[in-house]
Amino acid sequence: MEPRAQVLEHHALVIQSGKIVDILPTEKATARYPDANHIERNSHALIPGLINSHTHAAMSLFRGIADDVPLMEWLNDHIWPAEAKWVGHEFMRDGVELAIAEMLLSGTTCFNDMYFFPNIVADTAQEMGIRAFVSMLVIDFPSAWADTPDEYFDKGLLVHDEVRSLSRIGTTLAPHAPYTVSDAPLEQVRTYADELNVPIHMHIHETETEVADSLAQIGKRPLQRLHELGLVNPRLMAVHMTQLTQDEITLCAEQGVNVVHCPESNLKLASGQCDVSALLNAGTNVCLGTDSASSNNDLDMLGEMRTASLLAKLTTGNAEALPAWQALEMATINGAKALNCQDDIGSLVVGKSADFVAIDLDHVSTQPVYDPIAQIVYSASRQQVTDVWIEGTARVKNKQLVNVDVDQLLSTAKQWRDRISNHEQ
Repeated sequence: MEPRAQVLEHHALVIQSGKIVDILPTEKATARYPDANHIERNSHALIPGLINSHTHAAMSLFRGIADDVPLMEWLNDHIWPAEAKWVGHEFMRDGVELAIAEMLLSGTTCFNDMYFFPNIVADTAQEMGIRAFVSMLVIDFPSAWADTPDEYFDKGLLVHDEVRSLSRIGTTLAPHAPYTVSDAPLEQVRTYADELNVPIHMHIHETETEVADSLAQIGKRPLQRLHELGLVNPRLMAVHMTQLTQDEITLCAEQGVNVVHCPESNLKLASGQCDVSALLNAGTNVCLGTDSASSNNDLDMLGEMRTASLLAKLTTGNAEALPAWQALEMATINGAKALNCQDDIGSLVVGKSADFVAIDLDHVSTQPVYDPIAQIVYSASRQQVTDVWIEGTARVKNKQLVNVDVDQLLSTAKQWRDRISNHEQ
């Protein structure tokens, strides 16, 4: 990803103490480092670890619970009641484990989560070896995690302090959405974000109804309200953004906002289409997320890249919109920039963390190879991910998770299905 769209053939990465220390032709690497442990993947492409910039990981246990309904019906009639009934320590642990397993197997090495019990998300991610950003969630109404905005802040700040000792875990401030968080807590979010130097992770302009309701209630579009509160700035990770005027696109670019595009979730919930091409052309940093497995219904970033690129071409009427290399940037270095960790991850550069993925292109669906980046974005599937390394440690080896009992994960997921479906009936 640095420099843009560069492909190095017959090259090797040299890893030491979890860092990339050299990138050079394979023959020279073999001669220069004869005593190193050599891992050969001669039919593969190596890419930076994929960064899923918006997830609700534990909601994997709600996958398929309410399909084919619009967003507000999905939330009000299905998801929020299910969360009130089921979300707790056990649910969080089991749901996050299932989500991380799916993400690792499909090449994701870092995810940015927004959900309850961020302490459990952090501990589980650290144990399973993946990189994660967990949320200091803020909502006006009570949940299993907290009852009042003050309690959300108190618990979130405690988690922020606790995860400092975890090597791969960061935090974000995560006001859920403009329609669920009032002005006073949002002003606190701005203050804490500046003090702690963390991103602000928020659903914004997700649907036409959200914008219309805001105009009817306060006479302002949500983004205007957030701008007046001082939240439209380079810390902001604005998720969805399907309803944007040209003036709002210009504002995002001028203020350094990071937009998180979730194309498959937006499509499935009929929420609308983020104008990615216009945002990118204006100079906005745009990254990719899957959203939850209950609204997508997978956590597959390879699929998300393909959908994003094809959707941009369709909606603009321009076949040149969002080319493959740019989609791959959105899934790697752009996500790192949004999370302010671009100096450590997001590209294969000497000095950065050795977070990278091997994709086998010697497959009937990806041969012949003329352009490896195009083959990865338009043709490859997550089943072709063979190996995943994070900080130089193998987390997936030969398509198998390392030190994870997949049979137990599947058994636990089926137990949750039985519990939840029996209650629904």
